[in-house]
Amino acid sequence: MDNSISLGSISSTAVPYITKKLYSQLSGLSEDTVRGMVDRGHLPSVKIGKQRMVNVALLTREALESEY
Repeated sequence: MDNSISLGSISSTAVPYITKKLYSQLSGLSEDTVRGMVDRGHLPSVKIGKQRMVNVALLTREALESEY
């Protein structure tokens, strides 16, 4: 059974929040790294119920608006 996930299957406009585990899989960062980034405020997040989710909609908007 193939449990892989591709970025093409995720639409940030349809899915504004994703789990830290899924963000870890999509970004290639470890779950501990993602958890630490969320805890320190380096990744935008929102608490939904008992779980803290990565706010990929805000992260995408910030990336598109930033000037390099």
